[in-house]
Amino acid sequence: MANYTIEVFMGDALNAGNANTVFINLIGTKDSSEPQILGHSAEMLCCSKTLTVSCKESLRPFFLVQLELKALELEDHWFCSKVIVTDPEGRQRLFPCYQWLSPKKKTILREATAKLSHKDTEEMAVGHRLEDVAKKCEDFIWSVYDSEIPHIVQVDSASGLPYEVRFSFTKEKEFQHSQLNTSLDLKLNNFHPTNTWNSMEELEDVQWNTPWTHEYIKKHWMTDTFFGYQFLNGSNPMMIKRCSKLPNNFPVTNDMVKSALPKESSLEKEMEKGNIFLCDYARLDGIVGNVIDGIQQYLAAPLCLLFSNPQGKLLPIAIQLKQKPEAQNPIFLPTDSKHDWLLAKLFVRNAEFNEHELNFHLLRTHLLAEVFTMATLRALPSVHPLFKLLFPHIRYTLQINIMARKQLTSAEGIFSTSCAIGLKGMITLMRRATASLTYSSLCLPDNIKERGLENIPHYYYRDDGLKLWNIIHKFVNGVVAHYYTDRHVQEDSELQTWLTEIVEHGFLKNDNSGIPKSFHTVAELVKFVTMLIFTVSAQHAAVNNGQYPFGYYPEELFVEAVPLQKMEQFRQDLKALEGEIEARNKNLELPYDYLNPKNVANSVDL
Repeated sequence: MANYTIEVFMGDALNAGNANTVFINLIGTKDSSEPQILGHSAEMLCCSKTLTVSCKESLRPFFLVQLELKALELEDHWFCSKVIVTDPEGRQRLFPCYQWLSPKKKTILREATAKLSHKDTEEMAVGHRLEDVAKKCEDFIWSVYDSEIPHIVQVDSASGLPYEVRFSFTKEKEFQHSQLNTSLDLKLNNFHPTNTWNSMEELEDVQWNTPWTHEYIKKHWMTDTFFGYQFLNGSNPMMIKRCSKLPNNFPVTNDMVKSALPKESSLEKEMEKGNIFLCDYARLDGIVGNVIDGIQQYLAAPLCLLFSNPQGKLLPIAIQLKQKPEAQNPIFLPTDSKHDWLLAKLFVRNAEFNEHELNFHLLRTHLLAEVFTMATLRALPSVHPLFKLLFPHIRYTLQINIMARKQLTSAEGIFSTSCAIGLKGMITLMRRATASLTYSSLCLPDNIKERGLENIPHYYYRDDGLKLWNIIHKFVNGVVAHYYTDRHVQEDSELQTWLTEIVEHGFLKNDNSGIPKSFHTVAELVKFVTMLIFTVSAQHAAVNNGQYPFGYYPEELFVEAVPLQKMEQFRQDLKALEGEIEARNKNLELPYDYLNPKNVANSVDL
């Protein structure tokens, strides 16, 4: 007889226990143990339970752990974090679980060692690998929200998601707590959705949980200096690019802007020096505004020219509100009346809101994160090293996106009922943005170079972002290179399927996107995975700001020494960057903290 000691861990998930009976057994290639009653899951809350099972002969070299819930009265769910099995020779093996178990299905766990498919030689291991992917393809099905926008998961509400990708109890409570506080604050301030305000002072009466920057913004929001600063270090540092030649539809002359330039200089000279920059909102051109409460809304598709002066300040020097130059579409200048110039800047900020929220936030982080999540769940078995590496970075993404579609982008959502662009305009803008989506624009070093922003001063998004990119790249390279050679990359059919899903459902097979159609080298794979992790963590923080600490890997998904060592080095590198950013921020009038690692989330979860 061969005796195996099994220790089952609940973890610290609240509400993880229930009244169901838990059965466990070991399944080997030649023999299996009889199912053993582990006990009622409610008895094991926040602890572990140990038992011994016997087999007629050793289960070496490969075996699985099977967990099964059998409902007594109510069909409740139970959370298991991990199982540790000690074999007759005293060797311990970790079987990660970290999911909610349902009475409706059996859960099969594999030992934690990450393996590529060519390393799996046991027939049972190969079978489990295939079954794992097949089951997830049944659970996670693609759906088309719009044929010209990245595809989404086929689920109407969060309750339709498998339990393993839903919010944890603590995350759910965090959302409920935030919503309750917001609701109470609004009620205490006598807020009603139909309220209107006649001044900024009246609006302040209903503001709640104002950030520490509130007083600074209130004081400086009308200034040209703060207007320019936001293009570099505000919530959307992605629109600005260097202007070496004026667009044909933006006929700014030297006489128009000479008062904003140094003496003896000219617009042409400053463009040659690399000091002139442009924000072009052409994607908004022709979109008809929404009708809200019977009132027609209007959208601009402006062009905004900016000058980086010798003092390192970025200042607006010309604004045109529509794309076609004509008599009814003048170019506004800082020398115009105070209110004309301010109104022109407000139209730019309104256009900026639409590009920021719908293109750079929703499309380029949330929707791409959903594509990355779906592809990872559908194409990679849980034993694949890339699945283990990416899982912390796809946590909760599906649920937050389902909630966003209901609350923000549905026919009853905020963009339809309360935003000038409206639902139809939103779809049009997102179609145009998807068509312009490129691989290089998602890779920060390439993006900075393409936009000509290598040398513009005080661009802290660039400075902090590139350092984060390099830290992520170093970490990813260390893990990926441990498992792959170039030949293994080329021969990994699971990996190539994963990429194909991303290309087809995220980039819609757009040949102009520059997205790779296959991987041939470790370097190509490392860059792509770096882009993915950067997009769902750092980039999302830059345009939204997150909640969960970057580099936090609570699940024990890896057991090998190399990836564990790389994770620890990753955390140390992030901590060092955190100190560097905080030291710099002490000397800034308006600190840039969005990409401080302590403020960067692991995944798109908010």
